[in-house]
Amino acid sequence: MSKRSVKLMFPGSQGTDLAARLDLPPEPPRAFALFAHCFTCSKDAFAASRVSGELAKRGFAVLRFDFTGLGASEGDFANTNFSSNVEDLLRAVDFLRTHYEAPEVLVGHSLGGAAVLSAAGSIPEARAVATIGAPSDTAHVIKHFKARLDEIREDGVAEVTLAGRRFTIKKQFLDDLEAQELAARIATMNRALLIFHAPRDEIVGIENAQAIYEAARHPKSFISLDDADHLLSRRADAVYVADVLAAWASRYLGPEGPGLLPVPGPDGVASVAETGAGKFQNQVVAGAHELLADEPEAFGGLGSGPSPYDYLNIALASCTSMTLRMYAARKGYEIARFRVHVSHDRVHAKDCQACGEQHIGKDGRIDRFTREIEIEGLDDAAIRARMIEIADKCPVHRTLSRISHITTTLKPAP
Repeated sequence: MSKRSVKLMFPGSQGTDLAARLDLPPEPPRAFALFAHCFTCSKDAFAASRVSGELAKRGFAVLRFDFTGLGASEGDFANTNFSSNVEDLLRAVDFLRTHYEAPEVLVGHSLGGAAVLSAAGSIPEARAVATIGAPSDTAHVIKHFKARLDEIREDGVAEVTLAGRRFTIKKQFLDDLEAQELAARIATMNRALLIFHAPRDEIVGIENAQAIYEAARHPKSFISLDDADHLLSRRADAVYVADVLAAWASRYLGPEGPGLLPVPGPDGVASVAETGAGKFQNQVVAGAHELLADEPEAFGGLGSGPSPYDYLNIALASCTSMTLRMYAARKGYEIARFRVHVSHDRVHAKDCQACGEQHIGKDGRIDRFTREIEIEGLDDAAIRARMIEIADKCPVHRTLSRISHITTTLKPAP
């Protein structure tokens, strides 16, 4: 699936032209999105270009642009501040609204994430906001000027080196950062929020994600980027962000919002719906929890979530662990940790002597779940052996080990 990228220019907040690119999908867009890049970066930084490009492959039209004085945009960076960046972002929205369609999805990386959080409440068409490694407080940026901070405050201006490049920073820039009330903007933006953050982000710590999450109102979600770096230097990390973002945003798009995508139901009810991303990706809603289900890339999927059989393995493993923990607590056993590993395969019945004949399929095969239990902090052989018996009492184990009946109905067409 290919995409095309169009070079554009539009007037920014200070009267100068801003350079932009509009990444377009091969088919009519599902929706328009706006991407705001990180502090002192550009629209062509890895995170901006790769995430935007991957979203375009998934049907989104994405505008990414250079803030005033950065990249190919005109203007003097020294005369900008966070407020002018937010105004640049709103000018980008106006441009899309006038010449294409207003963006329904806002995406911001690092300080760009703070900018979209600040601006979201002023963009009525915006339905979904996603941040990547964003600070919860704009004053967080000031730590980058620590060596020249006194000079900036005393002389009103100083040159600082950031990522090997020299920038002129004025006192008004610091004052503007410190004057922002981002938490209040987050609490009142009234938009669905998805927070991407790497636990080991060395530029913007993970505690910022927690603060943003706590300030926001539902619906809100957090996705860990594991060992990704702050700039998303690895293409695989950008692809992962785009996969999850496309699936999540789809829930909030269209004239009727979620449409046919699943909505939270009562406890004990799981609902899934295709996201439109890839051949098999489904959004899963179980109570208040949202997940993804998919097939591995080797089977034609995106590999963006566990497969259906993975979820079966998860159900058995987690139920086993919980059952063992309840038993240990009731008996007063001091056990540090249970670990349970479960795998599934189909084998010939003759190769599974412990399997009952009632479970043999027409092809002579049988489903076999292999479970391995690790117990930390328990050496008593008799108690360890008893744990095997207790594991078999896990409710999911009992469900899987007996024949079940499934009733299926067809919901009337709307």
